[in-house]
Amino acid sequence: MAKQHPGPHAQAPAEHKGARWWRVMCLTGLDYFSTLGYQPGIAALAAGLLSPVATIVLVIVTLFGALPVYRRVANESPHGEGSIAMLERLLSFWKGKLFVLALLGFAATDFMITITLSAADATAHLVENPHLQSALSGKQVLITLVLVALLGGVFLKGFSEAIGLAVVLVAVYLALNVVVVITGLWEVLQAPHLVGDWADALTAEHGNAIAMIGVALITFPKLALGLSGFETGVAVMPHIEGDPEDTEEKPTGRIRGARKLLTTAALIMSVFLITTSFITTLLIPKAAFEPGGEANGRALAYLAHEYLGNTFGSIYDLSTILILWFAGASAMAGMLNLMPRYLPRYGMAPTWARAVRPMVIVLTLIAFLVTWLFDASVDAQGGAYATGVLVLISSAAIAVTIAAHKAGQRNWTIGFAVIAAVFLYTTAVNIAERPDGVKIGACFIAGIILVSLLSRLKRAFELRVTDVVFDEAAERFIRDYAHRPLRLIANEPDNRDLVEYQEKKRQIRADNDIPAEDDLVFVEVTVLDPSEFEAVLTVRGEVMHDRYRVLALESSSVPNALAALLIQVRDRTEQQPHIYFEWTEGNPFAQFLRFFLFGQGEVAPVTREVLREAEPDRNRRPRVHVG
Repeated sequence: MAKQHPGPHAQAPAEHKGARWWRVMCLTGLDYFSTLGYQPGIAALAAGLLSPVATIVLVIVTLFGALPVYRRVANESPHGEGSIAMLERLLSFWKGKLFVLALLGFAATDFMITITLSAADATAHLVENPHLQSALSGKQVLITLVLVALLGGVFLKGFSEAIGLAVVLVAVYLALNVVVVITGLWEVLQAPHLVGDWADALTAEHGNAIAMIGVALITFPKLALGLSGFETGVAVMPHIEGDPEDTEEKPTGRIRGARKLLTTAALIMSVFLITTSFITTLLIPKAAFEPGGEANGRALAYLAHEYLGNTFGSIYDLSTILILWFAGASAMAGMLNLMPRYLPRYGMAPTWARAVRPMVIVLTLIAFLVTWLFDASVDAQGGAYATGVLVLISSAAIAVTIAAHKAGQRNWTIGFAVIAAVFLYTTAVNIAERPDGVKIGACFIAGIILVSLLSRLKRAFELRVTDVVFDEAAERFIRDYAHRPLRLIANEPDNRDLVEYQEKKRQIRADNDIPAEDDLVFVEVTVLDPSEFEAVLTVRGEVMHDRYRVLALESSSVPNALAALLIQVRDRTEQQPHIYFEWTEGNPFAQFLRFFLFGQGEVAPVTREVLREAEPDRNRRPRVHVG
C-alpha cells in the first residue's frame, strides 16, 4: 500500500493519543454548525414560504442519505483520507490519478469557499450590528479582505487545531442558538395567527400538499449547504481516541467513535435546521432576506436583536463571528493537510508546496480573488460552496456503492445506489442553476492538474525508489560479483524463450566488444502501474533455461528501477557495475512521452540521466553503454 504523507499541520500518531469523540465533533462543528449563521437566510431566499418544507426534505436526505454513506466511509477509510481514498483504491493507472486530482479540485473549492463565505458572513454580522452599522456600512469587501488577511497572518505565524477552543466556541454558539430558537418558537405560540397566515399563503401559492412537496423536492438542492460537515467529519477521524487494543490496520474504537460523531452531529444539525427555518420564515419579513436587507446572511442574528435586545444580539454576533472565523481557519488547515496526502505520492508536489508559508500566501491570495469576484456576498457564494459539498458527497455515495457491491451486500448496494442517484441529481440541478461552483471547481482542477503535471515532469529523473529488496537468489547473484564488476544486459521481456536470450547476448557482445570470458547477467523490468511515482523495488533472481541468470524487477518506471539497482549493487559490492542497452527506434519526443506516461520509452539515456542526478561524482557513477 502506498505510503501516506501527512500534512504540515497533522500531528504525529505517537504524540497524539486522541480525544473523546464528542470533543472532536466540535472540530467538525466549526464547519458544520457555523452554517447556521447563513443557512436559514439562504433557505428563505431559495424557497420562500416553502423554506421549512424544503428544509425537512434536506433533513430526510441528511439522515437517510448522507449519514449512512459517511458511516460506511468511516468504516472503509478510518485514517482521515475520506471518500477520495476509497475511489483512489478502486481506480488504477492515470485515470485514477486524474480522477483524484479532479476531486481535490472540488475539495479545494469546498475549503476555499468555506474561508471566503465564512469571512463574508462574519462581515455581515459586523456591518449589520446596530452599534457598528453606521461606521461600517458599505465596507463589506474591505472588511472581508481584512478578515481573510488576518486568517493568513495567523497561519504564517503558526497555527494548530485546538480542540479545546473548538469545544468552547461550539458549546457557546449552540447554547445561544437554543435561546434564539426557544424565543422564536415562544413568539410564534404567542401569535397563533402567524401559522395560519403562513399556511394560507402556502395554499394560495402552491394549491395543495402534493404540489408543495413537489416544489420542495425541486428546491431543496439550493439548501445543500446544510450538508457541509460530513467530509470534515471523516477527515478528523485520526483525532478520535480509540480503544486500547486498536491497531492502525483495525481501529475499531476510532471507527465506533466516528460513527457516534457523525450521527450526533447530524441529529443536532437536523433539529436546528428545521426549527430555525420555521421561525425565520414566520417571524422575518420577506424583504429583510433580500440582498441589502437586515436579515440577509444573518437571519438568526436578526431575531436575536429583534426579540432579545441589542446586548444579547451583540453577544450572539460576536459568537457567530468567532465560530465563522475559526471555521475558515479549520478549512485552511484542512487544505494544507489534504494536498500532501496525495500529491507527493504522485510526484506532483512542487518544491515550494512542501513549505507551509508559501502555500498559505498562495491560498490567501486566491481567497482575496474569490472575495473580490463575488463582492463578499454570502448569497452569491452559496452555489459555489454547495457544488463543492455535493460533488464530494456524490463521490462518497458512489464509492460506498461500489464497496458494498464488491462485498456482496446486495441490499446495501441497492440502497447506496439510490442515495448516489439522489445526490447526483442534486448536484446536477445545483450546477445547472448556479454554475459558479463548477466554474470555480474547474479552475481549481485545471490549476492543480497543470501544476501537478509540471512538477511530475520536473521530477521525472529523480531516483524514485524508496527501498530495494533482494530475494535469496538475487542476493546470491550479487555476492558472486563482490570482487569483479557486474555486467548487466537490459532486456525487455518478451517470450523469454531460449532463442531470445541467445540472440540478445550475442548481439550485446558484438555491439560492445565484450570478451567471451566476461559473465553477463540479464536484468528485466516489468512495469506495473506507471502512474505511481515512488515505491519499493523488489528484485528476484531467476535462472532461465538452466544457463542464463536473470534479475527480474517490478517497478513503475524502467529507467528509475535500473538506476536504483545499479546504485544498490555498487554500494553492496564496492564494484562499479556496467549495464548494456540497445538504442530504441522512434521519435525522441514520442519516446520521452512513453517514459513519462508509461515508464518505458528511450531507456538508455534516461537511465544515464537518473544516475547523473543521483550520483554527481562521475568516478562513482555506474557505467551505461549503448550499442
